[in-house]
Amino acid sequence: MPSPSKPLTFDLIAFDWDGTLFDSTQIIVRCIQAAVRDVGGTVPTDEAAGYVIGLGLMQALAHAAPDVPESKYPELGARYRHHYIAHQNDISLFEGVLPLLAALKARGHKLAVATGKSRHGLDEALQAVELKGRFDASRTADETAGKPHPRMLHELMDQFGVTPGRTLMIGDTTHDLQMAVNAGCASVGVSYGAHEFSAFEPLKPRFIAHSVTELQYWLALHA
Repeated sequence: MPSPSKPLTFDLIAFDWDGTLFDSTQIIVRCIQAAVRDVGGTVPTDEAAGYVIGLGLMQALAHAAPDVPESKYPELGARYRHHYIAHQNDISLFEGVLPLLAALKARGHKLAVATGKSRHGLDEALQAVELKGRFDASRTADETAGKPHPRMLHELMDQFGVTPGRTLMIGDTTHDLQMAVNAGCASVGVSYGAHEFSAFEPLKPRFIAHSVTELQYWLALHA
């Protein structure tokens, strides 16, 4: 492993939440499907429901349920939240995430979350898994532009005075990696979340990690 005194390549490392740090992909898929079923729409396949993970909630639900009329969107969103709240304690951090974050903090990286979750949802998750203080900043889809728009990353970079060349985005979906491309930042994809890693290649991530262990090892050498 490299020495802690090795110069940093990236001052700011931004993580997606669901499917990257938090093992929630299958729960989200099932909750999307249940919500669409509740309002009478055509239930999306696992692949279609998984594809929208990372987008803002209503953008995701509208994409996953194109035959649900806009007038039913409030009900659709409410049913998703109902199902998710019922299962939110069924999910947890991926194994190895806490040591990974601790190692990055010890090296002096600024750590952030850039997520399609709501502010309320992220704050609840951070509290539930005792991650308060682990991150220096966060942005959510309901307080800025959703992915793949680059505004989340632009705001985080502005907050810390970090340039795109010194910023790394880590995520499990093409939405995450496309946001990094749009912001002029480097990215790393993780294959254990929502999207197939073969879809990452056109977006030219620096690395594709197949486990948190692989991710930590790559970051220790290259970040």
